[in-house]
Amino acid sequence: MSAQPVDIQIFGRTLRVNCPPEQQEALNLAADDLNQRLQDLKVRTRVTNTEQLVFIAALNVCHELAQERVKTRDYAANMEQRIRLLQQTIEQALVEQGRISERPGTQFE
Repeated sequence: MSAQPVDIQIFGRTLRVNCPPEQQEALNLAADDLNQRLQDLKVRTRVTNTEQLVFIAALNVCHELAQERVKTRDYAANMEQRIRLLQQTIEQALVEQGRISERPGTQFE
């Protein structure tokens, strides 16, 4: 599907951006999030220059994204380690099961 122009409101300004129709709700949510961040920053920092507020907000978002990437990388590494351990445990159990069933006189039903 092709992108269509969509008007969004951020910090009192109307911006027109192209957006695929199926992404319009996500765009509006992102715009609302950015608008709220800018409002919060304005109150917390007492900075009135809109350009400075936008840069600070962008830096904060980039920092949050970097932290989430580290968390995701660490989580993936942890899951890979757990999967390897589980695989080793299963393989060991299968080997032991094979040894048990190979013993003469031992039968499982």
